[in-house]
Amino acid sequence: MTYKSKTAILAALALILIGIFMFINVGSNWEYVLEKRGIKVFAIVLTGSAIAFSTIIFQTITNNRILTPSILGLDSLYMLIQTFVIFVFGSTSVGALDRNLNFLISVGGMLIFSAILYKIMFKQQGQSIYFLLLIGLIFGTMFGTMSTFLQVLIDPNEFQIVSDRMFASFNNINTDVLTLSVIGFAAVTIYFLRFAKYLDVLALGRDQAVNLGVPYDAVVKRLLIIVTILISIATALAGPITFLGLLVANVAYQYMNTYRHKFLILGSMLISIIALIGGQLLVERVFTFSTTLSVIVNFIGGVYFIYLLLKENKSW
Repeated sequence: MTYKSKTAILAALALILIGIFMFINVGSNWEYVLEKRGIKVFAIVLTGSAIAFSTIIFQTITNNRILTPSILGLDSLYMLIQTFVIFVFGSTSVGALDRNLNFLISVGGMLIFSAILYKIMFKQQGQSIYFLLLIGLIFGTMFGTMSTFLQVLIDPNEFQIVSDRMFASFNNINTDVLTLSVIGFAAVTIYFLRFAKYLDVLALGRDQAVNLGVPYDAVVKRLLIIVTILISIATALAGPITFLGLLVANVAYQYMNTYRHKFLILGSMLISIIALIGGQLLVERVFTFSTTLSVIVNFIGGVYFIYLLLKENKSW
């Protein structure tokens, strides 16, 4: 089966699930229902695409298939920002209630942190990417600890608002925020096209890429910026989904069975959309909103992560 045929199958499956999600139990007030579901589907497609896109790039840079961009600590920073805003200003403040402002604060905070981190880490030429990951892991742990500390001190009534933001949700997505996300995603995609040609070579490793003439440090810096922006948009739009990228990227590697990143990226994006749409159907139709989408995805992704670790350990 060719790569185009595999991609077409994934696209068809994604469209079928979207069709089921859009038209199941529409009822008489179909205009209102389709509009609301359409916004939700658009948000799911955008979030899933951004996470899958960034994960494939990140794993290519690190040359490691069990790492995800969440190791940089952006998910923990997002929760710290949400907790800090409510702890300091209260749940009735503009920063907490205005979703547009909250989105900008969250994305801005994550981008500023990443810019400072990259500036420090890449100040010297030839700095190891794994040292950056170690620093990101340390900061992520620190941000998580700070969030927990503030949540212990926060008012119990306001803690409920914080706890709601710990899990990804596609209900009541603001169209203004969605528009900002689309603009950001489109701009990053256009910028990425300049560096797409390097990914297949970067997958060979740093030494091979340098020997083949790739300006490694410059390309990696810019690709990390792209990863950061995509993850920031996805996290601020829907909330943290830790294991989604790991799950869909590795399924894409096995299903597409190719080194060509144009098929891997497109395939992982479609698999991510299928996973999120299917998961949202389970949340709404089977579990009747008794659980959240991120719980389902993180459970399946966590089990898959353990499987990958055992598989790698066996190969050693």
